[in-house]
Amino acid sequence: MKKLLPIAFLSVLLISCSTQEKPISMDTLAVKYVKLVLEIGQYNSDFVDAYYGPEEWKPTGKKLDSIPIKEFISRAEGLMQSVSEIDVKDSSALLKGRKAMFTKQLTAIKTKLEMIAGKTYDFDKEAQLLYDAEPPHYTEEHFDQLLSKLDSLVPGEGSLTERFNEFANEFIIPKDKLDTVFRVAIAEARKRTLANVALPENENFMLEYVTGKNWSGYNYYQGNFESLIQINVDHPIYIERAIDLACHEGYPGHHVFNALLEKNLVVDKGWKEFSVYPLFSPQSLIAEGSANFGIEVAFPGKERVDYEKNVLFPLAGLDSTKADLYYKVLDIKGKLNYAGNEAARNYLNGKITKEEAAKWLEKYSLSTPERALQRTGFFDQYRSYVINYNLGKDIVANYVEANGGTADNPKKRWDIFKELLSNPKTASDLRVEGD
Repeated sequence: MKKLLPIAFLSVLLISCSTQEKPISMDTLAVKYVKLVLEIGQYNSDFVDAYYGPEEWKPTGKKLDSIPIKEFISRAEGLMQSVSEIDVKDSSALLKGRKAMFTKQLTAIKTKLEMIAGKTYDFDKEAQLLYDAEPPHYTEEHFDQLLSKLDSLVPGEGSLTERFNEFANEFIIPKDKLDTVFRVAIAEARKRTLANVALPENENFMLEYVTGKNWSGYNYYQGNFESLIQINVDHPIYIERAIDLACHEGYPGHHVFNALLEKNLVVDKGWKEFSVYPLFSPQSLIAEGSANFGIEVAFPGKERVDYEKNVLFPLAGLDSTKADLYYKVLDIKGKLNYAGNEAARNYLNGKITKEEAAKWLEKYSLSTPERALQRTGFFDQYRSYVINYNLGKDIVANYVEANGGTADNPKKRWDIFKELLSNPKTASDLRVEGD
């Protein structure tokens, strides 16, 4: 015979169950996350790269004289704890990916707040916490071997850096041709992208030329599928940079990436955490890596060189007779781009001075003294962010190609690339066997 519970006890039990707090949802946490990121952005102009959420979520009122760093860290930790308690074990892979990325974005935000407060990390640890990636190390001998290959190719007299820059000067876009060349390059990149990627009908961009920056190009995503693309004209711009920047900042790079995230995740799914883009976060590795690999997706193999020689060279009024040698040199020089990471690592870890870092860049990146100094300014401002361009590209390329998106299968390449741009992923999600 079953023993009956007293009515009074049952009443208490029912009241307890009915008043038990329901688990907080990811959508509720997303709102708190966005507001936190926007508040931090009031105190650090680089912190928020883009925001296209509700206007009323933006901070109102006068900000404090000093950043309330302890409060911000506490709120970030609270969000991390709440996200960790959300059960997604029986959910779709997409929802699991959402939670995983949410957690890593919050880890990066907490890390950056600690750095603002004065905490220091070595270059590799900082990169891992902020961008979910482990930067590779290269020896000086590795770069010396590449310089040796270049030394036999680059014509002229003097040091290799002097000869390279004198040779490259033959391929500078004249200032009065710059706007024409860039607009034609962007139009071609856009045409190739729209043939493979469905974008919202109202997507658009504005193009501006600026000075006084530590970068060569920047995309300020405005929301509602619009971008402001800025090109820095402090230094001469070489002909190959037209396609580089057209693809990287525009199509199928940053503009397309942000538009797809806004359309597919914010508008269609209501995932409000993607309405804000904190710059120092894992999202940036995918953004920069896909923007650089996107150049090869849009202009595969020999197509790029042919287009530049047949279309952009004449527009710029440049002689293309030495173009084949120039591109052969650029191909080897491109393998030197990790030299910049080594300069940043040693400089930020305190092993070399800023002047020594600039000299390293002059030698191993073949930079002019002016460009080398500009690059060290980038190190000061953005620190380990430098890994996102080259390591990010390699991670994205390996992932796309490992999933069948090889150069000889362009449709599959575009399909994998679109899938990557439209879903929550970080570097560790893209690891393939052997990485």
